[in-house]
Amino acid sequence: MAELNPSTPKTGRTHKRKRMNLRVDLTAMVDLAFLLITFFIMTTTLAKPKAMDLTMPVGEDHNPIPSSRSLTVCLGKNNQLMYYLGELEKPVVAPAITGFSKEGIRKILLETGKSVHDKTGKSMIVLVKPSDHSVYNNLVNVLDELTITDVSTYAIVDIDPHDTDMLKQKGIY
Repeated sequence: MAELNPSTPKTGRTHKRKRMNLRVDLTAMVDLAFLLITFFIMTTTLAKPKAMDLTMPVGEDHNPIPSSRSLTVCLGKNNQLMYYLGELEKPVVAPAITGFSKEGIRKILLETGKSVHDKTGKSMIVLVKPSDHSVYNNLVNVLDELTITDVSTYAIVDIDPHDTDMLKQKGIY
C-alpha cells in the first residue's frame, strides 16, 4: 500500500500540541493511473501498413507475347512516360508521351484496353519499364492505375537500349 507521511517540523517551541498523523493513501490513484494507461493503449488506432499485392512469375515462360496485345509503358524523368502498342520497330500505336493525370495514363489504358479487346477478344498485356531517371513513386502510380483500370496482366521488366534511345529522342531520359 502506497502512502504519504509528511515529516514533522522541529521547532524550538516548548508547547506540546497534539498533532494528528496525516496519512494519504495513494493506492486508488495508482490504480486509476494504470486503468487510464490501459484504456488509452487499447483504444489507440495504430498506423496500418499500406501494401500492394504484386504477383511475379516463378520461372521462365517460353510462350511469346503477341505484340498486338502488348502495351509498353516506359517511365522517364519529370513525371512523364512514353507508351506504345506493339513492338518499337513496327508499333501498332506510335510512341507518345503522357503524364500521370486522369487524362493521361488512365485514359490511355482504358482506350487501348478496349481497342485490344475489340480486335483480339483477349485482354491487354502491359509491360512497365522504369528507366534509370524515373522515380519509385512513378512506378507505384502506374501500378495504381493498372489496378484502377482492371488490367489483370502486367509485368515490370528491365528497359532495353532501344527504349532508352527513344526516351532520349523524346527528351524524357
